[in-house]
Amino acid sequence: MEARNLRVSDAEREHVGELLQKAVGQGMLSLGEFTERMDTALAAKTRGELNVVLADLPGITLISDYEPPAYPASAGQSGYQYPAPGYQQPSVHQQVQYPQPQPYAGQNGPPAAGAYGAANAAIIRGRMSTVTRNGAWIVPPAVVIDTRMSSVTVDFTRAVMQTQIVHVSINDYASSISLIVPEEATVDMNDVEAIGGSASNKVRSGPQMGPLHVVVHGKVRFGSVTAKHPFGTTFRKFLGS
Repeated sequence: MEARNLRVSDAEREHVGELLQKAVGQGMLSLGEFTERMDTALAAKTRGELNVVLADLPGITLISDYEPPAYPASAGQSGYQYPAPGYQQPSVHQQVQYPQPQPYAGQNGPPAAGAYGAANAAIIRGRMSTVTRNGAWIVPPAVVIDTRMSSVTVDFTRAVMQTQIVHVSINDYASSISLIVPEEATVDMNDVEAIGGSASNKVRSGPQMGPLHVVVHGKVRFGSVTAKHPFGTTFRKFLGS
């Protein structure tokens, strides 16, 4: 059987996802392209299908025509050796070496996370977990949320912002995602695609205004994403405090 037709494991899909995240971090893929390729990688059943998302990225060796050598004899027969002489376990992908990213020159339009450099793109991942970012955490210009069946809270109220505009890319299956923003912040969720789930914006939308503008895009499958103010904001406004 050709290697391209061999079935892939969850570990191989996860490894390809990490390679795609590195490509985003180096500006080789936009956040939209990252989301599309992650969808393909997660749905891939064979190595051939999995390799498609990496084919145009330099520095990656794809296994397509691997044929394991024949063994000299069957088990139990004289001369049988396991593994056969010369047999080597194939490596699906080679570690990627990317060029250094170029400095970002502006804030117009949704950037790839890597436009700011890998160190300035936050990757939030969860698998059947509870993930929280709150307090005085440093928020880079781009945040990628890659989750499966998790509860995620990203709290910007006391965070240290590096830029006025923060782009949040979501690639989720069956999770509950809460984006908590300060009272004066605005949120744009027009590019969020909900498949069997929900996307709710409970704060001001529209063009950027104030000290923070969050632009959210990506896919939520059988889960939910909600942008809201901290608990008690409405009550404090009612009291005039």
